[in-house]
Order: sequence, then structure tokens, then C-alpha cells
Amino acid sequence: MRIHQMNCGTFAGLAPTRVLLLEAPGGLVLVDSGIGLADIADPAGRLGAARHVLRPALRERETAVRRIEALGLDPRDVRHIVLTHLDLDHIGGLADFPDAQVHVSAQALTWAVRTPRFLERRRYRRRQWAHGPRFTEYSFGADRWEGFRVRPLGHVAEGMLLVDLPGHTVGHAGVFVPGRGGVPAAGGDGDDDKDVLHAGDAFYHRGQLGSTGRVPAWVPAMERVMALEPAAVAVTHARLAELAARRGDSLDVVCAHDPSGPGGL
Repeated sequence: MRIHQMNCGTFAGLAPTRVLLLEAPGGLVLVDSGIGLADIADPAGRLGAARHVLRPALRERETAVRRIEALGLDPRDVRHIVLTHLDLDHIGGLADFPDAQVHVSAQALTWAVRTPRFLERRRYRRRQWAHGPRFTEYSFGADRWEGFRVRPLGHVAEGMLLVDLPGHTVGHAGVFVPGRGGVPAAGGDGDDDKDVLHAGDAFYHRGQLGSTGRVPAWVPAMERVMALEPAAVAVTHARLAELAARRGDSLDVVCAHDPSGPGGL
């Protein structure tokens, strides 16, 4: 199974939106979908006032559908999209793949779509799922991986796991993908053989996990503003840092908006 790490939306000239594309035996699989073509065509209606803060570049070539075409692949072969959460910069591309099955945690779907509270009603953009995506939801049970609660998604891609990573939003999750000869994005510096844990917005910069490199000042400030379960953020950081240190030779822990690494700026 080949793994591509792609930048599918740049914000304020500082941060990418990292999306994984998997070439699985049964077709293509996306982890998150980034900014989509409809967002670029109607930023006011689709992204709302948040666009003035996030300042997305709105470049068509950065959408997942165009990235897939640039790799010589057919976007119509995208069979599944697994979401870390439903923020606007992670689900805007759903409409570009209307036939794909969309996989998400039950908590995330409940609080964003079914019964949003005051904050969620102003945060999530209903127009981004107005086309009626085929959602499949999952709750976490007794299954564990590296100490984290998980839900196996082997029916989507062999060895894939939905990983409970609370803090950023209610129901926020990461996605684990086994390596087996994955390939980084063009110009990237990733290890082709490593497993990948896409941690969504569970952290914003790898320096937060204890790696070398200074964490930009905007990172913790933005993280505090955006967290819907702030008490869980530090705990999730600590657990991911321990995992990254222990499995560093075999596992690449990435997040959506870290500008370093494959698929970055």
C-alpha cells in the first residue's frame, strides 16, 4: 500500500493542511480532504468569516482532486475518506468525491452534524456536507493500540485504525496506516517504510512532541483558541510524544498543519 502525504490547502502562508492518499488494493483512500473546489468557488458561503482569520490561499492546484490528478491517478477511484474531524479545512474536499464513503467517529458526527451546541453551530460549515455524503460512524470500544483506544478499519484499508485523540474537538481522532513501502510527496523527506499516524489537529508542530526545533509562537496560541476540550490537549500531547519517542524508528507521527516534513510548504 503506497502512502502519499499531500498539502491540500495553505493557510496564512504559514501552515499546510496535510492529507494522506493511500493506494490500497481496493481503490484510493483519503485521510481528510482539505480545501475543495467548491470552497474556492464560493469562499464566503462555504468558509464563512473564518476565512478572514485563516486566510486560505484558495489555489485549485492544492485541492486533493487536483493533487490526485497530478500523480497520474483517477479521482473517481477514491472509494473511502476517513476524517480526523469535521473542521472546514479538513472536509471541504468531500464534495469533490461524491461517491466515496466517509468514515468518522460517532462523537464527531453527533456534535458537528446532529446536535451541535452554540460553539459548534458557529464553527462547522453545514454547506460542506449539504451534498449528502455517505457517512459511516464508529464508536471506540475495548480495542487498544499502543495504549490508545482504537477502532479497526481493516475493511477500508488493511491494518488501518481510527485512533482516539481527544482535545481539539469532541470526537477528534487520528488515523494509523501501516507503511509497507509508502512514498512521501514529491520533494518530501519521509521514510518509505515507516508506518504513519496522521494525528489530525491533536498537535500543530512536531516540536510540541519534544522533537528538535523551536515551536512558533502562533502555534500554542492558535491551539488554545481552537480546542473544544482544552483539558485533554496536554494529555494527548504527552501520550503522542511518548509514542513518537518509543516508535521513532518505525512510526512517523504527523499532524495536519506542521509546515515541516512531507507534504509541507
